Amino acid sequence: MLPSNDPDGRSWKRVPVLLAALLAALTIAVTPAAATTIDTPTRVTAAASPASAPASAASAAAVSRGWNNYSCKPSAAHPRPVVLVHGTFGNAVDNWLGLAPYLVDRGYCVFSLDYGQLPGVPLFYGLGPIDASAAQLATYVDKVLAATGAPKADLVGHSQGGMMPRHYLKFLGGAAKVNALVGIAPDNHGTTLLGLTRLLPYFPGAEALLSEATPGLADQVAGSAFLNRLNEGGDTVPGVRYTVIATRYDQVVTPYRSQFLTGPGVRNVLLQDLCPLDLSDHVAIGLLDRIAFHEVANALDPGRATPTTCASVIG
Repeated sequence: MLPSNDPDGRSWKRVPVLLAALLAALTIAVTPAAATTIDTPTRVTAAASPASAPASAASAAAVSRGWNNYSCKPSAAHPRPVVLVHGTFGNAVDNWLGLAPYLVDRGYCVFSLDYGQLPGVPLFYGLGPIDASAAQLATYVDKVLAATGAPKADLVGHSQGGMMPRHYLKFLGGAAKVNALVGIAPDNHGTTLLGLTRLLPYFPGAEALLSEATPGLADQVAGSAFLNRLNEGGDTVPGVRYTVIATRYDQVVTPYRSQFLTGPGVRNVLLQDLCPLDLSDHVAIGLLDRIAFHEVANALDPGRATPTTCASVIG
């Protein structure tokens, strides 16, 4: 029955749009809409810069903070460059204001890229088709390897950025160029967004709207064609080490155990098993959780790994 003050049903026709908007609003939690720890002019310029421009303002901003320095040469202690892959609605700078300096201070050559840009949408990336984003990652890894002279890289990604590289590894030849993939709260098997995505079939047109407007979001819904193909035949590929770092308080990639991988060379880590006091959610685990950062460092250099505990927050 239509509301008495809406005889033509216009309010009901808007439901798919509102649902899609709500999905986007929830998913935006992957990275903050406004990071106040970096000045506004840098943010605007960084957002406008293409991922393929090494001399861009975004790269310059990152270099000033110690990463995206293309003159960096990996050391004997850390022989592989680390490529950071941001999450949905993230970018090459804002997503990594915590972890990138943490790794640079420990002697790593660290790089980050923008990917998944949509025309006319500045600053917020990771919204384009994920297979196309994986191709952008492939190009970027080649650029980093050429600049550093290293034969392989290590990848660290947050949210979509921890899952998308698996397409690169499986379908685009990335396994020959990558030693390890570390996923921080990755949506490896998609997300239900606390069950919200299960409502999409009940609103005609909502799924089509989501796919058309933000294909990168649609690809991340549990059961999507993209994810079915990605996970068909197994979660992993030979020759790559995989680490998944998750938090039980994740409110974006749900259920949180869907983040975990199965296969050879996999280590699945739940933060609360390392520190029961860690209350990080989906955002905090990638942006500022030094317990998670310590576990990232362990995954990058397992030969020098030290136990991760609550005390790692001051390490």
